[in-house]
Amino acid sequence: MLKFDSRNITYKTPFGAVATHQRVHLLFPVDKAIGAVGVGLVLRAEKTWKFDMHFAGSEGEYDNYKIEFILPSAGVYYYRFEIVTEKGIVFVGKDESGKAIVGDWLPEWQLTCYDNSYVTPNWLKGGVIYHIFPDRFNRVEDNVRPVKGPFKQWKEPLTIVDPDGVYRANDFYGGNARGVMAKLPYLQELGITCIYFSPVFESYSNHRYDTADYTKIDRLFGSEQDFKALIDEAEKYGISIILDGVFNHTGADSIYFNKFDTYPEKGAYQSKDSKYYDWFTFQEFPDVYDCWWGCTVVPTVSRKAKSFQDFITGEGGVIDKWTRLGVKGWRLDVVDELSTPFVRAIRESAKRVSSEIAVIGEVWEDASTKESYGEKRTYFLGKELDGVMNYPFRTAIINALLQKDGIAFKNAVYEIMENYPKCALDCCMGLIGTHDTIRILNVLAEVKIPATKKEKLDYVLTKEEYDRGVRRVKLASSLQFFLPGVPTVYYGDEIGMDGYEDPVNRRPYAWDNPNLELLEHYKMLGKIHKEFGNEDCVINALKGIIEIKRGCYVLTVDLVKENFSIVKK
Repeated sequence: MLKFDSRNITYKTPFGAVATHQRVHLLFPVDKAIGAVGVGLVLRAEKTWKFDMHFAGSEGEYDNYKIEFILPSAGVYYYRFEIVTEKGIVFVGKDESGKAIVGDWLPEWQLTCYDNSYVTPNWLKGGVIYHIFPDRFNRVEDNVRPVKGPFKQWKEPLTIVDPDGVYRANDFYGGNARGVMAKLPYLQELGITCIYFSPVFESYSNHRYDTADYTKIDRLFGSEQDFKALIDEAEKYGISIILDGVFNHTGADSIYFNKFDTYPEKGAYQSKDSKYYDWFTFQEFPDVYDCWWGCTVVPTVSRKAKSFQDFITGEGGVIDKWTRLGVKGWRLDVVDELSTPFVRAIRESAKRVSSEIAVIGEVWEDASTKESYGEKRTYFLGKELDGVMNYPFRTAIINALLQKDGIAFKNAVYEIMENYPKCALDCCMGLIGTHDTIRILNVLAEVKIPATKKEKLDYVLTKEEYDRGVRRVKLASSLQFFLPGVPTVYYGDEIGMDGYEDPVNRRPYAWDNPNLELLEHYKMLGKIHKEFGNEDCVINALKGIIEIKRGCYVLTVDLVKENFSIVKK
């Protein structure tokens, strides 16, 4: 009855998001049996517009209606069609695959329109990111020990709770910059072009998301000179560095809050006269204050703290200092909790150094329609982010492998491909595991999750469970590397490390116990990805089969038989 398909350039060009002042072409064929006397396009954003489509002749059993238009302003628009007949109006919306269907109250098509000046970093596109949790990747002995908390040998078990019943995340293994430098040849062999570090700034936890001083590298990770040496040495291997920008909260044990009197200067907790006092929000001074998810060790920075934002984004500020040292990008932790003006200022600060500095946000949903703190976020309209962590792709991959539904996978992936500007999608981190998720091997092994942290720490996968997990990780990583964006490998996934959520997913890298078969698989993916780089992605799918074409390569994944092939044509 209806042929319109937003994912087919016969009916909509260009594919997906459009730039301001870029001409949009829609072709809407209507079966003559419907008896259309006209077709209208309904377009809406903050207001609604209705346009008559032009009759463009007949083709077989169909009458064609066309319209061309431009959007002068960036924003997220929605559109639908109304077929006018002598009996009344037939309302047309979309199904889950982007095809036109008839009915009342149907979903509309989304049309993201970004500023035509929007440019994203070219160096990142077509590359591969390696995500390192700094304390746990590799250590070269430098005789530096933690200021607070125990120092462990590499094979000692993790601490999941202290003797008093509190988990403080203060057990350290001492992974450092020199250790990373020693493994640069290994990363190059994997095809890595960029390292994304979880936080490296001074802190008193092993995860360092409770920043103590944004202007200093944590002493356990190395000196500023060590970090600069790592940046310079990595560049020789064709590897750039992205840092974690944790600007929604600081540590309670920090120069800014100073709850434990660690620093000589008065922090916000100690005095209302502190120059940092207005960075934080106290309900009852000093012990009741806003903090991230109720964790008192990470007091939240006020979204209105102008002096904090200037400290981060101003000339000579935090972004400026480390970017000028040689960092090529920033991943913004919980970016949806930062105000829009602050995110824009971060981008402006980074781009003052170079337009090629990448600014990537942590967003777990469709970032083009994200809402938080009562506002619709505008990450991809041209003035904020270059890309995001692409968790929707991760969800699509996992669901495909566990539910054996290739069509649902294709629809989920194409929805993001349509909604994100291509220049942003090309800079998104395509991940299947992070420091915030259960290890992908455990997810795909389909093991019942143990109830307690102790049980999770002690759980050892059976051979059957492990083999199933490895087999599926091969499929998942193949899909990951063939999808648009920058495939991002969480340290240790490439050698079959297992584990449940934090802190068990953050074990020290198992250098003495790699799954060599899986490692060779990842090396193969790295080499192939380097060949097709940033070429377009085309996905075809049946219920149990997924086929992805990139360049001259075709990946075919059989979800039922759980095997795959990569063919060069």
